[in-house]
Amino acid sequence: MPTSDTTSAASPIRVFLLIENRLLREALFRLFRKHSDIRVVGQGGRAYLNPLPPLDKQCELLIIDSAEFKCLVASIALDTIGETARKTILIGMEPDEELFLAAVRSGVSGFLLQDASASDVVAAVRSISRGEGVCPPQLCSTLFRVVANQARAISIQSTNSRPDLTLRQQRLISLVARGFTNKEIASHLNLSEFTVRNHIHRILKRLNAGNRSEAVEATRAYGYQIGP
Repeated sequence: MPTSDTTSAASPIRVFLLIENRLLREALFRLFRKHSDIRVVGQGGRAYLNPLPPLDKQCELLIIDSAEFKCLVASIALDTIGETARKTILIGMEPDEELFLAAVRSGVSGFLLQDASASDVVAAVRSISRGEGVCPPQLCSTLFRVVANQARAISIQSTNSRPDLTLRQQRLISLVARGFTNKEIASHLNLSEFTVRNHIHRILKRLNAGNRSEAVEATRAYGYQIGP
């Protein structure tokens, strides 16, 4: 009787390692070589992306170790038009809600935290290949909350007038939606962190939102275009 590791040997899952950390990239390559149902068809780091070359058409699953790469998901998807959609896993991530939600909106299928084990990565590859999604339980609850908040925001929108956000506030909330920290937003907008915190506080109050994630969803529900 074949083991679970050899069941899919006739049709291995073809993965590409877009891993900046060389030690991690090599460790994953050695790990996947031990499993006959997974085949690494290519690998590279940041230098591989300048400019972004067309990925091997045989690649069906992309593994990425940097949140900075999540913006590539949409671009990579364009290369798969007319082919089987290429799926993406982010590994080694921080348990940050904004980052997680931005990654989900960009199209990733899996999101693994820094404490994920080698067996977690292998299991995620197999699950996503079957069409499933993978994320930590504590962030899965975030998705439930966001969907509930969207419904609440839509209800608010139907009964209340749209809150007036300034162009700067819209730009700031767009950066929040992309997973930027206060420090990163301050640097991006050439503001102090204190000013950024004040802006966010005013935005939360204006939108009647309890936290940053709720503010992002409420802003979208009111029809503002704020990015991913």
